[in-house]
Amino acid sequence: MSVEFRASSFASIGVELELQLIDLSDLDLSSGASFLLQNLQSPPEKITVTPELTESMIEIAIGVFDDWMECFETACEVRKLFVSASDQLNIGICGGGAHPFQRWQQRRISDSVRFQRVSSLYGYLAKQFTVFGQHVHIGCTGGDQALRLLHSLNRYVPHFIALSASSPFLQGSCTSFQSSRLNSIAAFPLSGRAPFFTEWERFNTDFYEPMLSTGIVESMKDFYWDIRPKPQYGTIELRVCDTPLTLYDATLIAGYLQLICRFLDSEQAMPIEREYMVYTFNRFQACRFGLEGTYIDPVTRQPTTIGQSLLATLESLKQSVVNGRSDETLVQLLFEKVQNGTDANILMEKYSHTGTMEDVVLYAMQLFRQPFAHRVPTSPVASQMKS
Repeated sequence: MSVEFRASSFASIGVELELQLIDLSDLDLSSGASFLLQNLQSPPEKITVTPELTESMIEIAIGVFDDWMECFETACEVRKLFVSASDQLNIGICGGGAHPFQRWQQRRISDSVRFQRVSSLYGYLAKQFTVFGQHVHIGCTGGDQALRLLHSLNRYVPHFIALSASSPFLQGSCTSFQSSRLNSIAAFPLSGRAPFFTEWERFNTDFYEPMLSTGIVESMKDFYWDIRPKPQYGTIELRVCDTPLTLYDATLIAGYLQLICRFLDSEQAMPIEREYMVYTFNRFQACRFGLEGTYIDPVTRQPTTIGQSLLATLESLKQSVVNGRSDETLVQLLFEKVQNGTDANILMEKYSHTGTMEDVVLYAMQLFRQPFAHRVPTSPVASQMKS
């Protein structure tokens, strides 16, 4: 059975964030997702909150927006909503791609048919999937455009891994990775990159329908690809990002993806499958070393660093698709983000100073709670941001 791609406004953005729920008595993960959801006030417009695979996490969806600053304003409301909820319910909340010292054996699978099915199928891997990511949706006018963008984005995937990297610790150990989260996802058989199709009709007839007929998958949700199409929303969904430590960084990352997609669409270039030749190497370098990782340009095949590639891309975007003050502010803030380094480095520095992972969790919770209006001094909406 084929699936129709529902058209949406091109380059509109939506953001999904998986957040950690913290037990304040020992700073381990809590199992209080159901309790939090039952007691949460009705979220403002364009915000939905849902359970996730285990009771130690929740997912917040923010969208849909045409401009990243609209997403930024709504993220301010999200922060205030959850700071208030955590104060009332005595549950800590923070970002980060993985909790530093939680043990997967102690996690509890959420009570839903889908999550119970996932647990039954994947066994202990389901509980090990208690890692936390940011997913960014980009609107597309049709399935062909969606697939072209999906594959054209392959060269930029390391940028997003490095920009969001915030999981240097896992199961009580320092992993030496900037993003250890993606190693957990790689254990699933339907992870990795999407198969190379650039026409929606062929994707349906040559891949999706045959996969449905095998019974291996029931819907597009069963694919854990780095980027996947979401035909019911009319989007493509970038899934490689760790959840950043602040919602401020989450909106910058969403805005960066929007800029790149606008650029790729304006170029009208067809993706080339051989560019994937260096994909796995670049992806690993981003997970392991973040912005300092080696990046092999898939076109020139010349090496640089991921940070240098990211800065060069920002310069190119600045010259080509930046349009108006909102875009100018975004590019400026992304330059600053690259120069300031990764969340993973911030967490590792905190650990080196204190020597305890409990202090790392405390610090992550503090960062989530902090207002971030002051970080956008040139923004036309900055004066409206309140703590």
